[in-house]
Amino acid sequence: MSRLRRMPPRRSYDQYCSAARALDAVGDRWTLLIVRELLGGPRRYTDLHADLPGVSTDVLASRLKDMERDGLTTRRRLPPPGAVYVYELTGRGRELLPVLQALGSWGAPALAERRATDAVRAHWFALPLLRSLEGDGLAVGLLEIRLEEGRFHLHLGAAEGPAYGEGPAPEEPDARLVIDADTCMALSRETLTLHQAVREGRAEITGESALAKLLRGD
Repeated sequence: MSRLRRMPPRRSYDQYCSAARALDAVGDRWTLLIVRELLGGPRRYTDLHADLPGVSTDVLASRLKDMERDGLTTRRRLPPPGAVYVYELTGRGRELLPVLQALGSWGAPALAERRATDAVRAHWFALPLLRSLEGDGLAVGLLEIRLEEGRFHLHLGAAEGPAYGEGPAPEEPDARLVIDADTCMALSRETLTLHQAVREGRAEITGESALAKLLRGD
């Protein structure tokens, strides 16, 4: 007779406190970084593992099961010719966007000189930049960003769906932004505005849409 594999018991702080309840769901190591990746849209397990350097396959699989159990993610099979499983955030999972942005803002001062052991992916700059550009609520549209580390795109002002995506924009963007990582971090720390970066030659924005003109300060 086959033995049924039982899920480990859910750990809890057992405190009647909203912060404690939140940490019951997202306080484990790697969980919020998985959310960071899934805010860019559905991802395959292999893609998640590749963009979370340092996580073991066992831990990643365990976290994904926990997140599905807690209503943060779902798993679905893509139709042919893809026919692979992907993970994506639920509406409740996507509500963690401002939480991650606030954490990123709080942690930004700790990003001094990049260490030799530090991994980096271009799209890890997406959430801080999104927070910076959406601050006044006027920036709406598809923005493609090119860094030395690679390209990604932002869905500015989007109420639903992915907040960002890896690689070039899936369609003609409303504007394109060429910038470096240091300037991107200065924007997220609010020690520099995008208009200042453009005037100082630290950022280049191309396009003739309303979004491009707004970001340039035309």
